[in-house]
Amino acid sequence: MDDFSLGGPELREALRHLRRLNRIFGAAKPTLYGIRQLWTDAGKPSRLSILDIGSGSGDVNRYLLRWADTNRIDLKITLVDITEEACEEAKLFFLNEPRIQVMQHDLFALPEAYADVVTGTQFVHHFAEGELPTVVDKMLKTSRFGVVINDIHRHWIAWAAVWITTRLISKNQYILNDGPLSVAKGFRSADWKLLRKAMGLSKMLYAWRPLFRYVVVIQKNKE
Repeated sequence: MDDFSLGGPELREALRHLRRLNRIFGAAKPTLYGIRQLWTDAGKPSRLSILDIGSGSGDVNRYLLRWADTNRIDLKITLVDITEEACEEAKLFFLNEPRIQVMQHDLFALPEAYADVVTGTQFVHHFAEGELPTVVDKMLKTSRFGVVINDIHRHWIAWAAVWITTRLISKNQYILNDGPLSVAKGFRSADWKLLRKAMGLSKMLYAWRPLFRYVVVIQKNKE
């Protein structure tokens, strides 16, 4: 969410409604696509740790847990969000799930090499264009294998779809305002090309994924 000034019950309700929007628009699939890429590149280890930054209630990670079960991977996921409301919602959503840990924290306060893979789903569009390289660089430093970014394709069809859907399923002001705003702050192919050039990321790939999303996979250089 872009504005935390309301906070409290309004924000917690928005996080619950966002889970429904994520299901409708298939928000988890690009993240899983990227995780599979880095896991394969790392030699398909039997153990894997993921840190999901700006996680909200962390609902997209349900699909990662199912994938781990199918592939017999010992998976540990840490959900990190800066707001108390998101962390409380995440703890409730993953109650009795020992593979999930929840922390209220800021990305820039996390130690280096904290997890194998660092993910950000609908996270980096909250930052200004000039801040993006700094954010991605910190995500890379926090990871051991690399980073997966899953964010929105800035397109009028996506904006219209979100505008209509939010008004059909919610009256929450966060959802009504921030849903379409997130699309307007999304990305196009040229934005990822500029990021790759600005940071000199030779091991970065990006791909368009349904529905109106980009997945960006950045493999960390081995030292």
